[in-house]
Amino acid sequence: MMETTKYKADNIGIMSSTICLLHCIATPFIFITGSCAVSCCNNSPIWWRLIDFIFIIISFVAVYYAAKRNYKTWLKLSFYIAFTLLLLIVLNKHFLIIKTVDEIIYFPAALLIGLHIYNRKNCQC
Repeated sequence: MMETTKYKADNIGIMSSTICLLHCIATPFIFITGSCAVSCCNNSPIWWRLIDFIFIIISFVAVYYAAKRNYKTWLKLSFYIAFTLLLLIVLNKHFLIIKTVDEIIYFPAALLIGLHIYNRKNCQC
């Protein structure tokens, strides 16, 4: 039972981060084909933009449980740093606090995927 609970957080984290990454990669292509290349995501439907926040919530839950059951301080810290970066980038994307390149979101999403995979394979926490 304990082993399946441990793996659930990492499995959810891997799936959520992967789907989030695919969502971020697909967004420009979907809206360019809709002929809004200049304004792109500003004219996207509200439900499409809200998906980012759904991923943030799911990612937080997965990070919380993966880190909670982990005894490696560096891994816990890495989970929370990657999640915080992802959260800040998503908030910046929606509220336009500072100008950044859109592709910057790929880094924390990929980092979370890698951390969850590492945690699932190497940590007997």
